[in-house]
Amino acid sequence: MNRSPRQNTPKRSAPETPEATFPMRLNKYLAMKGIATRRDADVLIEKKKVTINGHIAALGDKVSETDVVAMKGQDRPKTYTYIAFNKPAGMDTHREAKGEPNVLDSLPSDLQRLALFPVGRLDKASSGLLILTNDGRITDRLLNPKYAHEKTYDVITKKPLRSSFKEKMEAGVDIEGYMTKPTKVEIVDQDRFRVTLTEGKTHQIRRMVVALFNEVKSLKRSSIMGIRLGPVKLGGYRVIEGAELSKFLKDLSLA
Repeated sequence: MNRSPRQNTPKRSAPETPEATFPMRLNKYLAMKGIATRRDADVLIEKKKVTINGHIAALGDKVSETDVVAMKGQDRPKTYTYIAFNKPAGMDTHREAKGEPNVLDSLPSDLQRLALFPVGRLDKASSGLLILTNDGRITDRLLNPKYAHEKTYDVITKKPLRSSFKEKMEAGVDIEGYMTKPTKVEIVDQDRFRVTLTEGKTHQIRRMVVALFNEVKSLKRSSIMGIRLGPVKLGGYRVIEGAELSKFLKDLSLA
């Protein structure tokens, strides 16, 4: 019996900036303004930190183009905070489910009061650098692929790497109909490599490795632009400040 030919999965495009179509759900509006991701916007709303026309907002609220949306306390000069957090494998980036360990709830109470949120995410099985901040300005600047900011990952595979792995990984890999952009690859050992990319599709590195006939055993993000973890233990963090912060903001065209 003849089987019909397998169709290719449609090519996936990069995430788009939310369209300004009103009325709009409040969490989408906050994401569009770069204040927080939709998930973390819901957390801010639950904590009664968002107002619409002077009234405390509720989950599910919608806003019109003429509504005035504000964060409680933003009438005072705001000091932004930037944290380099070392996420352990097995910990959720966001508050995915009650009772599950997550990055935000692992912070000390003084940092939790600052309404920090992760810029981007690492999947639960991965570890390494996450930038936490309350500066919504950096969300689009850091995550939008048009800015081509580099992120570096250290990867261990389940099987030895093929001799052609570096060449094919660097050239771009077809993952379910999407051709990844060129990367930089350094072979560290027979089953270890370091890769630097400028995009961040869902589970991209894992899918690229599978497409090249292997599987990821462990994956750790070691740097985002010029920010590195340094001597930060798993589950720990350090404040990004001084010259390091100045360069980071300058590279994002925010200083």
